[in-house]
Amino acid sequence: MKNYIKLTSCVFAPFVILIGLVFSVSALAASPEEAIAYRKAVMAAQQWHMKIMSRMVQGHVAYDKAEFTKRAQNVSELSKMIYEGFLIADSDFGDTRAKLEIWAAMDKFKAESDKMVSEAAKLVSLSQANDIKAINTQFGDTLNACDGCHGNFRSK
Repeated sequence: MKNYIKLTSCVFAPFVILIGLVFSVSALAASPEEAIAYRKAVMAAQQWHMKIMSRMVQGHVAYDKAEFTKRAQNVSELSKMIYEGFLIADSDFGDTRAKLEIWAAMDKFKAESDKMVSEAAKLVSLSQANDIKAINTQFGDTLNACDGCHGNFRSK
């Protein structure tokens, strides 16, 4: 009986893994409308956190290190999610402000996306220090990375 359980486990475990892979790959088979909705949601959440940090950087609200760091971490994580929303076929048409240049120059778009990921990660690192001047500068660099992509790849 023990050998039967071992054999069943050896056969069953790879089967379960294979089923998991099939379902995870099929998750990428989102419709174009779902991809557009996903992109909008991720960017709206990112904008939410950037605005809160912007108010601190501009002095409209008191700087709160823990709150700023939390927001920077959220932006960093969200920045890693944006690119995948552009990988769904036919998501270049519909209720989107994405320019066709994204799909015509995907390497350039990926580079801009990677730049945002990098700048957001730097913001997280600096947010944990007490150098407000460096934090403000990096916030500007992170915002410029957002604007760089929007300037090239987003219709107004």
